[in-house]
Amino acid sequence: MDKLQQRLKTLSEQLVQAWRTLHGDELGREQETLQEQMGQPDFWQDTQRAQALTKQEAKLEALLGPWVRLQHNVDDVRELAAAGDESLADELSAQLESIETEFAALKRDLLFSGKYDDHDAIVRLSAGVGGTDAQDWASMLLRMYTRWAERSQMKVELIEQSSGEEAGIKSATLSISGPYAYGKLRGEHGVHRLVRLSPFNADNLRQTSFALVEVLPHIDAPDEVAIDDKDLRIDVFRAGGHGGQSVNTTDSAVRVTHIPSGITVSIQNERSQLQNKETAMKLLRSKLAQLAQEQHQDKIAELKGPTKSAEWGAQIRNYVLHPYTMVKDTRTKHEEHDAQGVLDGKLDDFISSYLEQQGQE
Repeated sequence: MDKLQQRLKTLSEQLVQAWRTLHGDELGREQETLQEQMGQPDFWQDTQRAQALTKQEAKLEALLGPWVRLQHNVDDVRELAAAGDESLADELSAQLESIETEFAALKRDLLFSGKYDDHDAIVRLSAGVGGTDAQDWASMLLRMYTRWAERSQMKVELIEQSSGEEAGIKSATLSISGPYAYGKLRGEHGVHRLVRLSPFNADNLRQTSFALVEVLPHIDAPDEVAIDDKDLRIDVFRAGGHGGQSVNTTDSAVRVTHIPSGITVSIQNERSQLQNKETAMKLLRSKLAQLAQEQHQDKIAELKGPTKSAEWGAQIRNYVLHPYTMVKDTRTKHEEHDAQGVLDGKLDDFISSYLEQQGQE
C-alpha cells in the first residue's frame, strides 16, 4: 500500500496544480452564479438571454465536470486505501492507473490558454491556385473537417457554400461547436497544399493545388468585439444560385465591409435579409477577433487587412498522394503516411503536435 499511497500523493499534487492553472475556483464560482440565475422563476422570460446563459453554463460544465469527477475518483481510492486492506491493493492500483490515464488525457486542456480557446470555431475554406483541382481540394478539406468534428463528438453546421462550376467548391463556411473547438482547430489556420494525379486532366498529370483554411473564434456576444457603426458599409443585393438562377426575388443577400481593415463578408443563404445580416456580422466579428490576435492589436479600427493568399510558399501543411503518400506539417514537422486516414478526419496528432509546440514556446 505504501507505493499506492505515494502515487496518490503525487497525483493529488498534480491535480491541485492543474486546477490552479485552469482557474477552477474562479470558473466554479461563475458556474454557480449562472446556475442560481437559471433557477430564478423569471429566467425564461428573456429567451435570447436565457439561451446564451444556458449555453455558457453548459460550456463551463463540459470544462470543469471531468476534473471534478476525476478528483472524486481519487478521493474514493484514497479512502479505500486508508483502510489498509491489502486484499484490495491490486484492484485499487488498477483503478488508480485508469485515473492516471484519464488525467494524462485531460492535461491537454491546460494548453488552451488563448483568449478565445474555449470558444466554438468557424472554419472557412477557400479554393486557391489550381483551378478545378483547387476547388475539388477545398471540398476534400470540407469533408475532412466535418469528419474530424463528428469523430470528436462535436456539432458541425454548414453556414454557407459556393459550388464550383465543374466540381468541388469555391468556398464554404462551417460552424463547429464543442469543448475548446477553436483552441483545437486554431493551428489549422493557413494554406494547405495538395499534390496528386489530377482526376480532371485528360493526361492524368501530377497537379499541385492550394486551399486557404481560416479558423475563427465564434463570437456570439457583440460586446466581445466592439465595432463602430461608422466603420461599416452594408450593401444588400439579390441572392443568386448555381447557374445564375435566382434564389430569392428580393434583395435579401447582405455584404458587410469593415472599412478600416477592408474585410468583407457576404451571406446569402438565409431567406431573410435580417438573418443574413446577423450571420454576416457574426462572421465579421470572428474575422476581426482572429486578425486582432495575429496583429496584436487591441483597437479594431487599427487593424490592417489580411495578406495571406493560397499559393506556393505559404503552406502550413503538405498532403502528397503521388508518387508516395504522406501528410507533413511544415511548422511542427509532424508527418503521417496514412494520408487517406488524415483526409478522413484523423487530425488529432497534428493538433496535439501544434499545441505542444506552442506550449513550449
